[in-house]
Amino acid sequence: MKKASLFFIALFLGVLTKGFSQTASAPDFFAGKWEIALEGTPMGDVKFATNLVRKDGKLTGDLARAGEPNAEKRPITKIEETDKTLKIYFESSQGGEISIDLTKVDDNNLKGTLMDFTATAKRVKE
Repeated sequence: MKKASLFFIALFLGVLTKGFSQTASAPDFFAGKWEIALEGTPMGDVKFATNLVRKDGKLTGDLARAGEPNAEKRPITKIEETDKTLKIYFESSQGGEISIDLTKVDDNNLKGTLMDFTATAKRVKE
C-alpha cells in the first residue's frame, strides 16, 4: 500500500510540474519585427517596418517606412491586443490618431484594415 501511495504522489507532482511549465513558457506572439503593407492608399501602396517590444507588460514601438532608413519614424501611441488581434494606434501625417486593425492568420502573417484600406503584416525573420 505504501508503494501505491508513493506512486500516486509522484504522478501527481509530475502532472502538476508539467502543467506549470507549459503556461510559463508561452511565447509572446506579437513581439518582434514585422513588415506592414497598406494597399491602395492616396499615397499609393505603403510599407512600414516595426519592431514591437514588450515593456512593463505592454507592447510598444514605432513605424518607419520600409526601405527608407532616413525616413521619420512615427511613434506608436497605443496598442490593444488579444490572443488573435492587434490594434496599433499612431498619429497620421494629417494630424489625427488612426489605427491599423490586424487579425492573426497564421504564425507569420496578420491581415486587417487601416480605415478602408487593406493591411497585411508579415513577420520579418532574422
